Amino acid sequence: MSPDIKALASLLRPYARRYAIGGLMLLCCDLAQLAAPRIVGDIIDALHQRLMSPARLIEMLGLLLGLAAGIAFFRVAWRYFVFGTARMVERDLRERLYAHLQTLSAAFYTRKKVGDLMAHATNDVNAIRALAAEGVMAGLDGPIYIVCVLSVMLALDWQLTLFALAPLPLIAFLTGKLGQQVHRRYKHVQEAFSDLSDRAQEAIAGIRIVKGFGQEQGEIARFSAVADTYRRRFMGMERFHSAFDPVIAILAGTSTAITLAYGGMLVREGTLTLGNLVTFLGWLHMLTWPMLAVSWAYNLVQRAKASMARLAELFAEKPDVSDAPGALALAGAAVRGGLVVRNLSFSYDGKREVLSGIDLEVAPGQVLGVVGRTGSGKTTLGALLMRFYEPPRGTVFLDEVDVRDLAVEGLRRAIGYVPQDGFLFSRTLEQNVDFGSATHGTDAVRHALGLAAITEEVAGLPAGHLTILGERGVTLSGGQRQRVAIARALIQEPPLLIFDDCLSAVDAETENRILGALRQFARGRTTVLIAHRLSIVRHADWIVVLDGGRIVEQGRHAALAAGDGDYARMWRQQQLEAALEAEA
Repeated sequence: MSPDIKALASLLRPYARRYAIGGLMLLCCDLAQLAAPRIVGDIIDALHQRLMSPARLIEMLGLLLGLAAGIAFFRVAWRYFVFGTARMVERDLRERLYAHLQTLSAAFYTRKKVGDLMAHATNDVNAIRALAAEGVMAGLDGPIYIVCVLSVMLALDWQLTLFALAPLPLIAFLTGKLGQQVHRRYKHVQEAFSDLSDRAQEAIAGIRIVKGFGQEQGEIARFSAVADTYRRRFMGMERFHSAFDPVIAILAGTSTAITLAYGGMLVREGTLTLGNLVTFLGWLHMLTWPMLAVSWAYNLVQRAKASMARLAELFAEKPDVSDAPGALALAGAAVRGGLVVRNLSFSYDGKREVLSGIDLEVAPGQVLGVVGRTGSGKTTLGALLMRFYEPPRGTVFLDEVDVRDLAVEGLRRAIGYVPQDGFLFSRTLEQNVDFGSATHGTDAVRHALGLAAITEEVAGLPAGHLTILGERGVTLSGGQRQRVAIARALIQEPPLLIFDDCLSAVDAETENRILGALRQFARGRTTVLIAHRLSIVRHADWIVVLDGGRIVEQGRHAALAAGDGDYARMWRQQQLEAALEAEA
């Protein structure tokens, strides 16, 4: 058994009892359907021999109606147990996929496309759900039907049965060949669908840029090219998939023709009654479905195998950052907030160092400012303090403990982190602020919004703090999003704060209000201010200047501004820009 089949079987195994009940209902449904042609044949023979009384005819028709009711009942029952169970399998798989995605580190999401992940969550999961529903149904019903139908056909006339089933070996051969082609091509179709999803997601997410540069037609052309690739691959697969039904229909028609020819001869010779021939044709017609079912199930298995292989690759991904054996669980109240960085060097790709030889020491309760040009490594330093990426062992310490010996969840709960983009969820503003625990209440949310200097603007929203913000907080401006993100960090009252250039979209007056509130709030808390604007860090206890991943200057604001290094040049330039803006 291949690994993909084993993985698929492991998804279905917990529901074996429900599938067994569904199989039993299928068997009852099939047996009831088998009885119908026998009754019709008996009616024909009785009518042909003028032995059928009106009362007997009514009785036989009533029996047919009873069979129809029984068939309907068992059909509903097996659908409930088979198709309903498939939805449970789908639920389990989606929950497992989502939970696994939550465990993966930031590095995974930098190399994996969103469209590819969406294809896993849609097409791949749906292909496995189809196997768990229609595939299991066809896989159970096909063999059951074949065994039952062949048994009654052989009992009726074994020679006629052998003649009628002569085309069956050809069906099995062609099904295998077509199934191999479907399996091989389906993986390419899924890859094309990933590209299509990624192109659509990127174009929609960046619609303002597309419109701002008048590139609508260019994006349409690029999307059309990707869509055409998907179409060609899908149609290439469908050429083989669509051949299943016609091949089986032709061979089933051949079986019917053989039965009519040989069976008709038997009727003429008197060795087979007309009613028995009609019954036999009814059963033969019933064999068309199981032949289709087997090929359909085979096709679904091939698709599910391809999807399971893709998902298996994803499930095999391990988080780059994880708890070490015996990792220390932090208790927020016990964290003093002392940070030490010793000879920290880091590279994303193992080749070019983004940080090199960083040495820092921040005492509990102190404020560290980190400044530098774009691309100097400021954000990377903050990400390593948070363990979004794994720093080398023995380089980053919190309260004299290597952060790699700390439980990741406890470490991050001890840190109030505000990233550059200020990402917001499509929820109410209050839910975004109270994202960490959702237990602080409205008063705490309002207090945090006040610290972030956004209270008045929140009051002006349609539903105040209960306003739905829309996808990525689209109903707010960039500066408002940043301040809501600041409030989200402050409401947790963490012992350590990291602000990564999170005031870049606010004006100077609002910046001063926020910094004034933060200085009060941050007393006794270790704070790391990563900034491009030097006005944000001028009150810090210590400032380091990064350039090319190295610390090129460090000290207090007054000493650095009075010098002749990069910090002094940036300070003079930003002061001049502020003066020009004030005059304007």
